[in-house]
Amino acid sequence: MSTQTKPLAADSLQQHFLAGHISSSGRLQALHTRMLQALPDIDRIACALYDASDDTLTTFINSTRSGLPLPAYQFALADSPSLSALAHDASVRMLDDLSHTLQPSSVHSRWLLDQGYQSSFTVPMYDQRGLLGFIFFDSLQLHAFPEKTQRDLLLYSNLISMTIANEVETIRSLRASTHLACEFAHLRDFETGAHLQRMSHYAKLIATAVAPHYQLSDEFIEHVFWFAPLHDIGKIGIPDSILLKQGSLDAAEHQIMETHVSKGLEIIGKLIDDFGLGDFPDTAELRNIVGCHHEMLDGSGYPLGLSGDAIPLSARIVSVADIYDALTTVRPYKQPWSHAQAMAELQRMADQGKLDAHCVHALGTLSDEILAIQRQFQDSEM
Repeated sequence: MSTQTKPLAADSLQQHFLAGHISSSGRLQALHTRMLQALPDIDRIACALYDASDDTLTTFINSTRSGLPLPAYQFALADSPSLSALAHDASVRMLDDLSHTLQPSSVHSRWLLDQGYQSSFTVPMYDQRGLLGFIFFDSLQLHAFPEKTQRDLLLYSNLISMTIANEVETIRSLRASTHLACEFAHLRDFETGAHLQRMSHYAKLIATAVAPHYQLSDEFIEHVFWFAPLHDIGKIGIPDSILLKQGSLDAAEHQIMETHVSKGLEIIGKLIDDFGLGDFPDTAELRNIVGCHHEMLDGSGYPLGLSGDAIPLSARIVSVADIYDALTTVRPYKQPWSHAQAMAELQRMADQGKLDAHCVHALGTLSDEILAIQRQFQDSEM
């Protein structure tokens, strides 16, 4: 065991972990680098977020010094009795010798053993709503977490938890504010309720599926999930006579409808200022989603007529998710299409060079997951 030195002071931790204009992944990696000066046997730090709506834990950010990370992994908390107990008791878990104490009964357990980790320390994270997720510290050394190391890691854990909680709560508040604005503007359920839940979950499914191809981080996937429901916020500025028209829009009405993108960017800009998100590095993806989700790869979309890779991937993902839900959901002017019919239409648009073919293909392979989302987030009576 390497000799341990005094951990960084709290003000030094904050200076290196709370700096603006750096992604959460980047901040965790910077903190890990500094931690290694005091705790050289900590080979991996990973954070998973908990979603109470479906009882799932999802990998979020990590700093891995040895071996390969575990990307885009999700599982039900109920399937892990040990983590469920930690969450319930607000306790920590230390495993000294993983090869003898850990059973390869899950993807995560098998991965830990395959990567050669010998010991681990797990800390639950909480915010004012309850369980936020878990922080996992792993080491290639046996018995790497004596009591002094555990005490030091709890200091780091508090900082990590506080920072992630602040970020998550800010996004929750942003989403709640836009939802309230939509309600005041009398937007109907298909814009504010189950539709937004479904399409954001579809977007997460797509992003997770295409992550290997596009080399996406778990943080990117989570931000697509967080920001997708805000894609059409600009519609609060569109008159109901156009927004809710039961039939095709004429050319003049189309022109007015298309202004919801620029209106949305204006609203998001104001909200970013109001919530003090100017230093939040990932608001760029929020702007990309709001501003580009109606662009088409062949340049036929709006408002800028972007084409190809000029359209941000986050917007391409949200576009496929949004169109799919629009096709498969009842509207005042149409009956819902079947999954097969909707996928045929998306594939036609992909073949025409309008939609990202990888995103369309990914969605087409996830029919069981899509059905589960549709069961969970059903529309109320219209």
